[in-house]
Amino acid sequence: MTRKLASIAAVALVGAAALSCKEINRQSSPVQLVVTTSQILHQLDLKPGALNCNQNIGTVTIRSVLIQNSSGSLPTNSTLDAVKITEYRISYVRTDGGTSIPTPFTRSISILVPVGSTGADLGTFLAFQPDALTQAPFAALLPQNGGKDPQTGRSVVQMDVILEVFGSTMAGERVSGSTRIPLDFCFDCAGCA
Repeated sequence: MTRKLASIAAVALVGAAALSCKEINRQSSPVQLVVTTSQILHQLDLKPGALNCNQNIGTVTIRSVLIQNSSGSLPTNSTLDAVKITEYRISYVRTDGGTSIPTPFTRSISILVPVGSTGADLGTFLAFQPDALTQAPFAALLPQNGGKDPQTGRSVVQMDVILEVFGSTMAGERVSGSTRIPLDFCFDCAGCA
């Protein structure tokens, strides 16, 4: 019995060591992605044809910043620190006490972000699936459904849209970055603002 426990402990220790090495490799990139948002809209009116709603929520800029000093005696190639962004993931978190959120999703993209540049524009990105605004929690805000979120009793749903971008340096090291976009959703509330 003691031998069996010792064997299990040894296997667990080797597994933990292997995982920790893998984690160190994952975090060893010499660059960090800095994702920033210039938000245009803070309130989204769900009423069809509402004023000011035919524009983007905001713009997203991605910068690649060198975080490791490579001042060794060997020459380095800074082009290997450029980051190729290959996908982004959208998820949500309620900030009003509710728990019902749209389904998270991932999209493939291709953007090259040179290290030290002023940043790359993510361009038009999808913050919600096309049918998300007709489902929970937003559907409850429609007049025919009572006009209030059943979890909070309010006529406004507040949540953060979490945008995560993933990629790797040209040398093959994985990197990621994220930003949050706070939004209020309402129905017939004087348009988007």
